[in-house]
Amino acid sequence: MLSTDKKGAIAESAITLAAIELGIDVYRPLFEGGRYDLIFDVGSRLLRVQCKWAVRSGDVVVVRCYSSRRASEGMRVRKYTATEVDVIAAYCAAVGRCYVLLPQHFDGRRQFHLRLEPSRNNQRCGINWANDFLLESLPFAFDLGP
Repeated sequence: MLSTDKKGAIAESAITLAAIELGIDVYRPLFEGGRYDLIFDVGSRLLRVQCKWAVRSGDVVVVRCYSSRRASEGMRVRKYTATEVDVIAAYCAAVGRCYVLLPQHFDGRRQFHLRLEPSRNNQRCGINWANDFLLESLPFAFDLGP
């Protein structure tokens, strides 16, 4: 069983590899513990990237949009906001893919669901299709071209 630290390291490595393969320059902050893990150089912008390990739950990839740590009062949970990070990038080992969420998807939310297959109740409205959030869509999200 992987520890949360190992899952985070795997996710960060997978996201870094995928970004570099897409031609995105990737940089790391000098110290751990900040609100973002990587910096992507996308066109003329530097993006603060929070990396997450995403889990598959049936036909859905669940991306957690918060951090948690032990504190004197118990578990302290903090949601990510657009003032802290520019994107959340998530790696789901169960499907072997990297996804990216923009602020309008994660700002103030606890989690975000990406659907892999159609729902069994035939719901069509309000579905976030996983393929629409693949990491390769990031440059286009900022109108910077491929």
